[in-house]
Parts: sequence; structure tokens; C-alpha cells
Amino acid sequence: MHDGADAVAERSDEAPVRPRRKGIYILPNLFTLAALFGGFYAIVMAMNGLFDQAAIGIFCAMVLDSLDGRVARMTNTQSTFGEQMDSLSDMVSFGAAPALVVYVWALTPLGRWGWIAAFIYCSCAALRLARFNTNLTVVDKRFFQGLPSPAAAALVVGFIWLMDNQGFNGSAEGLWLSWVSFGFTLYAGLTMVTNVPFYSFKDVSFKRSVPFITIVAIALGIGFITLHPPLVLFALFVVYGVSGYGVYVWKRMKGKPVSVIATSMDEPDEKGLHH
Repeated sequence: MHDGADAVAERSDEAPVRPRRKGIYILPNLFTLAALFGGFYAIVMAMNGLFDQAAIGIFCAMVLDSLDGRVARMTNTQSTFGEQMDSLSDMVSFGAAPALVVYVWALTPLGRWGWIAAFIYCSCAALRLARFNTNLTVVDKRFFQGLPSPAAAALVVGFIWLMDNQGFNGSAEGLWLSWVSFGFTLYAGLTMVTNVPFYSFKDVSFKRSVPFITIVAIALGIGFITLHPPLVLFALFVVYGVSGYGVYVWKRMKGKPVSVIATSMDEPDEKGLHH
């Protein structure tokens, strides 16, 4: 009489256990969210006419963006979710935010040309991030293919920060400043989507011992930046923003390959997607 009940109980005992839901690593994603906030903060500050604060927000986002990946690798908390979150954060902080800040600050008097320049910058940032995410084989990890989006953002907002610090009030100064900003915006945007190699600093290891003089040099560098942050940071990123073309010319003269990354632009297999 109990055979049927025992069989039902046996089947229920053998039911598959539901897998645990995968969580999200909180530490690296906290840095990513903080970087995203820096970009959002920059947009809000620009809407309120506080362009120096907008620039500081994007520079803070740059620092935080450089830390989230390193923290994930050091704590072994890398994840696909984190990679996608980082790309979306970069698009806001280093794509949309600089484009909107420079448009509000100086490009508005140029009318159609102003918003076209801002859109070109924003779309080039998106294209560069998409190309970076489709990298198949990194031939030389020491170099980026094209200007990294944080450095491009630093060129644009660094110029704004420096001019604002010197008392230049963007579009109120006349068309000359608007056209100079137009040039910086186009240069930064288009350089992001070139094949020009820019040094990535990825071969710098924080786990390796260094001579004592290196720490002294870092301390002197920090002190040098604090003398006049807008000028020093802008000058550093101008040098970095043109350094890739120097490397490009040097590689051409030496007969070395210029493209440092192989990418795939193939569309995914669509079999079964359409009925």
C-alpha cells in the first residue's frame, strides 16, 4: 500500500537542486560606479555653469577608472558583468560628458558646427570602446590602438579647466575660443579611432620592487602637479595626445608594423534568430 507513496517521495528527493544565483563583486564595481558618478557630476556642474568642477569630476573619473580593473585583478574578482559595466561607465564619463561640457562651454555660438563637433567626439568615443571590446589578439600590450577615451576627455576638459582658471568665460569671449575648442574636440575625437599607437603603461607593475629614487621622483611629480593643476595636467595630456603620432612615425621609419591590435568586425551568427 505504501509503494506508490514511497516512489513519489523518492522522485521528490532526487529533484535537481536549483543552482545558486551568481552575485556581483562589489569592490571593483564600486570604483566603476564612482567613476560613472564623476561623469554624471560633470554634466550637472556644466548645466549650472561650474565648468571647473565639471573638469574635476571627469579627472576624478579617470583616476577611478584606472583603479577598478587593477583592483579586480589584484583581488581576483574579474567578471563579464564588470567589463560591461566599465564600458558603459566609460561611455558616459569620457564620451557623453566631455561632449556636453564642451558644447555648453564654448560650442553653442557655432550653431550647427558646434553640435556636430560634439557629436563627432561622442560617436568616436563609442566606436573606440566598441572596437576595444572586440579585440581578438593583442599584439603588443604596451600600446593602445588610438587615443584612449580617458586621455581624449582629459584633452577636451583640461583645456576648458585651464581657460576657465585663467578667467576666460567660454562662449562669452568670442568666436575665437569657440573655434579653438572646436579644433580640440575634433582632434581628440578623431584620434580615438585612428590606428596610431599610444603607450598603455600596462607593463608597469606595482608588485615589483623599485629603486628608492623612483619613490622620490613620484613625490616630486605630485608636488609639481599641485603647483598649478589645470596647467600641468593639460600640458601632460597634450604631450601624451601627440606622442602617438611620434611613435607612429618612428615605427614607419623602422619598418615595424603600426597596427598593434587585431580586431574582428564580423557580425555574430544569426542562424535561428529569424523565422
